[in-house]
Amino acid sequence: MDHEPTAEDEPKAGFFARLKSGLAKTRSNLAGGFENIVHGKAKVGPELLAELEENLLIADVGMQTTSFILEDLKREVSQNRIRENTEVLGQLKQRMVQVLSQNQKPLAFSEHQPFVVLVVGVNGSGKTTTIGKLARHWKQEGKKVLLAAGDTFRAAAIDQLQAWAERSDIPCITHKSGADPSAVAYDAVQAGVAREMDLIIIDTAGRLQTNTNLMEELKKIKRVIGKVLPGAPHETLLVLDATIGQNSISQARLFNEALEVDGLVMTKLDGTAKGGVLFNISGELKLPIRFVGVGEKPEDLQEFNPENFVEALILG
Repeated sequence: MDHEPTAEDEPKAGFFARLKSGLAKTRSNLAGGFENIVHGKAKVGPELLAELEENLLIADVGMQTTSFILEDLKREVSQNRIRENTEVLGQLKQRMVQVLSQNQKPLAFSEHQPFVVLVVGVNGSGKTTTIGKLARHWKQEGKKVLLAAGDTFRAAAIDQLQAWAERSDIPCITHKSGADPSAVAYDAVQAGVAREMDLIIIDTAGRLQTNTNLMEELKKIKRVIGKVLPGAPHETLLVLDATIGQNSISQARLFNEALEVDGLVMTKLDGTAKGGVLFNISGELKLPIRFVGVGEKPEDLQEFNPENFVEALILG
């Protein structure tokens, strides 16, 4: 018997619809090979696999990760063990999910109170907006959240975070523009401990005079946080902009080498046909993907689910 839709299913359905809509540009980049498999238009063989490979590379999945995804499939097809399009599709999905799942692990909120999240990334990646959306998301889950406007080099960033805080009725620690970001972080962690908050999210600058200056400033913030609350920050979260494609990998490497990043948020997936870069990042950097941004609305920042992501990419 078919499952009757319930009120509980509607948010899930809407959630997936937004994800699918947000990945439309990347899906169109993958359309050729995937379309042929899904609708059984092409004969299973070397030509279909070559088309698939080309589509994955165009979508910025990367050579190494594309080879991994297609490795078993090529062997099975060459040995004539796979003859049906449905089998190709099933194995392709399985391998793609495997790439995205290999590093996934939940945030350990229950192990620390307050749980401190330090958010880093270059200006323009959507970092401050992402923090506002994350704060709203976690507050809706019942957590007591405190924000810290640590990007003191941009007055607009302070104003922006305060606006998000007011909209979601969340306290926000701020200093005047140009103040020492470490002092903001220090005050926020102290306040979070005193107020028995569940979660502290700290914004940081994304552009100083040189990358070296930026990384040293961020390292200093991490040290200061650790002095106030030993073991903190518990998550250093890197926000990346999907529209810059392969450049996001070099950005991620730079931040990871300097700061030991714990997880990633990929924003602006709705604005690019290069969303396949997520596979490349997961395959190469071995970091968990925490959230993906597929639109402007707060609910368009979604907790990352590898199975849903692959399904949304492949469904026509």
